Amino acid sequence: MTKLKLSLATAAMAALPGLASAEVVPGVNPSTDSVFIFNTLLFLIGGIIVFWMAAGFAMLEAGLVRSKNVTMQLTKNVSLFSLAAIFYWAIGYNLMYPLGTWNIEGVLSGVWGPGVLEEVGITADAADDYGYASTGSDFFFQLMFCAATASIVSGTLAERIKLWPFLIFTIVLTSVIYPLQASWKWGGGFLDAAGFLDFAGSTVVHSVGGWAALTGAIILGPRIGKYKDGRTVPMPGSNLALATLGTFILWMGWFGFNGGSQLAMGSVGDVADVSRIFSNTNAAAAGGAVAALILTQILFKKPDLTMILNGALAGLVSITAEPLTPSLGMATLIGAIGGVIVVFAVPMLDKLKIDDVVGAIPVHLMAGIWGTIAVCLSNYQSELNPDGTTLGIQLYGIIVVGIFTIVTSGVLWFILKATMGIRVSEEDEINGLDMAELGMEAYPEFKAG
Repeated sequence: MTKLKLSLATAAMAALPGLASAEVVPGVNPSTDSVFIFNTLLFLIGGIIVFWMAAGFAMLEAGLVRSKNVTMQLTKNVSLFSLAAIFYWAIGYNLMYPLGTWNIEGVLSGVWGPGVLEEVGITADAADDYGYASTGSDFFFQLMFCAATASIVSGTLAERIKLWPFLIFTIVLTSVIYPLQASWKWGGGFLDAAGFLDFAGSTVVHSVGGWAALTGAIILGPRIGKYKDGRTVPMPGSNLALATLGTFILWMGWFGFNGGSQLAMGSVGDVADVSRIFSNTNAAAAGGAVAALILTQILFKKPDLTMILNGALAGLVSITAEPLTPSLGMATLIGAIGGVIVVFAVPMLDKLKIDDVVGAIPVHLMAGIWGTIAVCLSNYQSELNPDGTTLGIQLYGIIVVGIFTIVTSGVLWFILKATMGIRVSEEDEINGLDMAELGMEAYPEFKAG
């Protein structure tokens, strides 16, 4: 998604013969116009589809938490998206794309002076060159990725974290932590210069959310009664139908997530690549779901729906770093390994007494790491593929982003814990956050349990 590697695909006219005979208007280049329009359209349609993932996260989390905490999860998901929209505009977008450097003056001028909102359409000098696509469409598309990062954290820390400390963490995550590390790859920074490849964000988006969630879960501690006398006590979710609906919504949203990250629809080749990305994305999800289905049958003697749902999501995360170059068979295998990772990682976290309510750490962090490494399977650097990557480069990017996110998130969590407190009282946790924090229940006809 690096802006620096984008170039105008003027060959689009070959695919649009009808425009070739259009009347020539002074100051207008039909070929450039069509590329600008179609690239912008891809950003807008992709962004709308990725926005729908916010509903997917909300439904998934609402289904996997206990009924006494459903309203809180819905509140967090609506609030975190809204805060991300405001603070990614105010700070994050200009911090994320500084051409590899952080210019304080440039960042501050983007807040209330010339910045994103001045360029939501065509720039001032657009009479000669519109540029690659509308700045407004790019901002809209990138915002959806930023918000998705915060949604990952929400599910892991469910059922015991206070609302306002979580929202403050969301503000810092979406305005500073996520944009800064994303600039190292997608803003033309040092990871991009090193040859690190992450097409749509297995590391830049998913592992960042996973590292932040893992750090928060360790500092916050497990839910009351989750680990007792050396065993893990199951705490089933309130509504597996909602969780399944959320998974399918996320599955659909990933077509925009990965397909839109082609960042171009102005040529025959670009459109063909988008269709290939769609197919590989779907194949990886299917591979992850089937792998979890079979493995849980073998290990537990019965299939586990929650594992199957997370297996599909892990497959999607796994293919996100490189959804273009694998074959359909390889994409299915990459996704299947993601599903296997989930089945083994969930009980591993329980043994470590790390309480992840929805399984976001295995899905987004561990499968994200795997997906970033899996880039080497189909896009390894060689004489025939000089633009590919190596295992060393991929591991370097994973480690750098991981250390940065752990340190910044850890410092922020500790500050919030020391100043505001991040965990609700024992009484409130037992009674449920819906009534304790919000005073309303998702299912008022039934007593929360």
